[in-house]
Amino acid sequence: MPVFETLLTAAEGFPALEREFLAAQKEIWASFRIFDPETRLRSPEARRVGERWSDLVAHTLRRGVAINIAISDFDPIAMPRLHRATWRSVRGFAAAAEIAEAPARLRVVAAMHPASTALGPRLCFWPLILLRELRLAGWLNRLAPEIRATALREMPGLPSRLVAGAGGRFRPRFWPLPRVYPATHHQKLAVFDRQRLYIGGLDLDERRFDTPLHDRDAEETWHDVQLLLSGSAVAEAQHHLETFIDVTAGRMAPQRHRHLLRTLSRPHPRGFLPFGPAPLVQEIADAHEHMARKARRMIYLETQYFRDLKLARYFARLAEEKPDLTMILILPGAPEEIAFERRISLDARFGEFLQARAVRILQRAFRSRLFVGAAAQPRAADGRHGHSHGRDKLNGAPIVYIHAKVSVFDDNAAIVSSANLNGRSLRWDTEAGVALTDRAQVRALRRRVMAHWLPSGSGSAFFDPARAVATWRAQALANMRVRPEDRRGFVLPYDVTAAERDAKEIPLIPPEVV
Repeated sequence: MPVFETLLTAAEGFPALEREFLAAQKEIWASFRIFDPETRLRSPEARRVGERWSDLVAHTLRRGVAINIAISDFDPIAMPRLHRATWRSVRGFAAAAEIAEAPARLRVVAAMHPASTALGPRLCFWPLILLRELRLAGWLNRLAPEIRATALREMPGLPSRLVAGAGGRFRPRFWPLPRVYPATHHQKLAVFDRQRLYIGGLDLDERRFDTPLHDRDAEETWHDVQLLLSGSAVAEAQHHLETFIDVTAGRMAPQRHRHLLRTLSRPHPRGFLPFGPAPLVQEIADAHEHMARKARRMIYLETQYFRDLKLARYFARLAEEKPDLTMILILPGAPEEIAFERRISLDARFGEFLQARAVRILQRAFRSRLFVGAAAQPRAADGRHGHSHGRDKLNGAPIVYIHAKVSVFDDNAAIVSSANLNGRSLRWDTEAGVALTDRAQVRALRRRVMAHWLPSGSGSAFFDPARAVATWRAQALANMRVRPEDRRGFVLPYDVTAAERDAKEIPLIPPEVV
């Protein structure tokens, strides 16, 4: 019987992934942006073999199952914490293989996207690069020698970017200018015995664990969607996992797929000006346009970012051409880098500039046929974890951080992927998702993801394309008018004016950066 299961949040996704590791007989292929083997196991079945994912990995290898996994690596100057976390994960997998006495059955790769920024942009942003190097050198120099040695082992890309002086102290390397790697492998998928596919937007670590109740502190919430399925997409995903590193390096051409959707890019040919990679495959962006073109009644979107102005203008043209077409767009109340950080970085402000502009484009085109929503917990914020700019709260309640990437077009087609609706995901980063065209699967997905935000027992008007926008808007406004503890469901209006207050346009920076 074909498998099709919608998994909401890590409370459903993590146990499903654990059970697939336990059920695998021969091989597992996977690629994740983040996969921390120190993450706690959640399912009763997995907890019988240990407490953490490292125990499950060792158990799986010991049973004779081969594991092939790529964990994304990151530019050590631009994203040092993520670079260090990647190599800690690699070491954790290697340690699990040694414990299992099966190192030959493990292949773990720290996979850096090979595209680097050309010399021209590096010269323009040399002061910023130098500042980051100075901060990293200062951080290393303040560490005790033994702790510094550990940090350098865990950050193997860092020593070549700095110069070691007398006494083991570091300073920036002024020349040659260090390469900057702006793109990443952002996908999150695994194939088990070439029969089952786990795919969507959810990475694996403790930060990403949340439950459908979203009753944790705002900065601990994390709403995501994964699918577990069988069928034609599995073989395509297997081929993708075996080849994407060579494809993005330019060593081979991508194969065409029908059910698996990808974003793939590769290094630009030699040049002085390219900031990022050369787009190669844009199937996720193309599928959004194709499926939206066929939609007649309603487009439903959940995304962490809606920043791609090209896609926003495409939807706007459809709204003008199709007077019956409606849209519901669900976004986090604020991006993570603003909601939960005390200092708002320039790239975060640029992202808010693009998103506010994209939302305004939709509002002008759809008018009353558009509802843009966000989610907050039905309880008052207690102020314990508040930040100075206040965007970890929405109308007095802690936000629910939305990381899902789901798009549904009527009941005819849907996309679940790792890709946000921004230029980075649609053109630069490596992304993977599935196109669903079975109407029963699409209806089940749409009902499940929409109902999650609504009061229990919500009536048919919330799901009827002709009435949904007005009904969702009325519910969101009703929630906004009462105390948080009296609200029903999670949905509130998205505050685009708050995004505009934090927004800043940055000339010369390509929108794909954010």
